[in-house]
Amino acid sequence: MTQDSQPMQRPASRVARLKAIEQALENNVVTSQAELSEILSSQGIEVTQATLSRDLDEINATKTRLPDGVLAYTVGEHAPAEAEGHEPDERAQQQMSKVLSGIVTSVAHARNLIVVHTSSGAAQYVASVIDRHAVLGILGTIAGDDTVLVICQDDQSALRRSAWLLDIASKRG
Repeated sequence: MTQDSQPMQRPASRVARLKAIEQALENNVVTSQAELSEILSSQGIEVTQATLSRDLDEINATKTRLPDGVLAYTVGEHAPAEAEGHEPDERAQQQMSKVLSGIVTSVAHARNLIVVHTSSGAAQYVASVIDRHAVLGILGTIAGDDTVLVICQDDQSALRRSAWLLDIASKRG
């Protein structure tokens, strides 16, 4: 096997596994958990059916009928949220808490900005979780390796949302 044909190698972390699942669903038509498990296995990620089921729920993957009639897993194919965002419901907050509680290390705000520090390599995943929920008062995020900059519409939103992010990151799923 040449170097170019080797499968992508990923670290054996929960965050890396969730990202791999999202990428697999974006790049493939996946009709079953067994099929998804095979795709992950080809990348060196071994996962039980129970873990895979929980992971799919955590990233809000749903089975959706595609234009050709095939029923396949999708992520982010839900009805778009209002442009200005909304208050996340209890289930969304619980899902966010499951993700954020393990990898957010600190939250601070300054004027209309929030700085979220994460475990190394987790910032882009945290930013995508925040962006996916289109939270009221949050305009968007920018992520580096271990830092997320959350841009809010005003100073009050940043104050309120920094306290909210800290609260959900402190909960245990």
